[in-house]
Amino acid sequence: MKTIRLLYPDHVSGGLETYYFGANLLTHILPANDKQPLVKVEVAPPDGKEKTVADGIYAKDEVFAGIKDAMEKIDEEKPDRIITIGGNCMVSLAPFDYLHGQYDNVGIIWIDAHPDVSTVNDGYPNAHAMVLGSLMGRGAEPLAEMMKNRKFKADEILYVGLQKLHDYQEKTLQNMGVDYKVQTDEFVSDDAIREFMQRFDHLLIHLDIDVLDEHFFHSTYFANSELVGDGAGGGKMTVEKLSKLLEYITENARVVGFTIAEYLPFDAYRLHKMFSEIRLFTE
Repeated sequence: MKTIRLLYPDHVSGGLETYYFGANLLTHILPANDKQPLVKVEVAPPDGKEKTVADGIYAKDEVFAGIKDAMEKIDEEKPDRIITIGGNCMVSLAPFDYLHGQYDNVGIIWIDAHPDVSTVNDGYPNAHAMVLGSLMGRGAEPLAEMMKNRKFKADEILYVGLQKLHDYQEKTLQNMGVDYKVQTDEFVSDDAIREFMQRFDHLLIHLDIDVLDEHFFHSTYFANSELVGDGAGGGKMTVEKLSKLLEYITENARVVGFTIAEYLPFDAYRLHKMFSEIRLFTE
């Protein structure tokens, strides 16, 4: 089985340059494995310039260019399994679409504090909030149209870690027929996860780091008090809970796609910027 690591440091879909730094740092955090070649999606580094909104999507041209390059790189490699290193949540669109074309009977476990089913009409233009809806053909129409394979169905999605929803998100999920549980007080049960896994021959895992509680893990969006996003809150999961969850899923299912998204090491990035301004390190 050919496995690639897809380095996809998309930052424009989330409107935050730290995504770029975080994705590249993740390549050093993951355990080394020469059997999993690193394939890089071409994403221009942050330039500090504000982007425009087109068709309801912030930095639309840059977002689409990244998706197209990811699709081309994946098609060239023809992998059986993809570990995607993001970047923000948008990085799951291309690999999950590809893998859906490679395998029948595929389910997605979406480990995230947020549903990611926003549309271009909901007033939040950052495309990372639209990715799962687009994979289901009901999010941002321009993004859904980029997909090459069949759309995911409502009963092929399981949310783990989902927190309180905005009214428009709740309405969208209900209209799409997605069975979900808000997990502010109690996570989805182990039995529910097991039952979902048993229905599918192959699984895709999307891990958004902001499912973690920012009070205990600080490299997440909501650990930065200056950021407000779309007004949603952070996750409630501990690293210990997440570790057990991932171990159980990967040991008991055929996982062919795994995305790590929204890793935001703010302190490390501040150090990087500090040292970058000292001539001793740059001349």
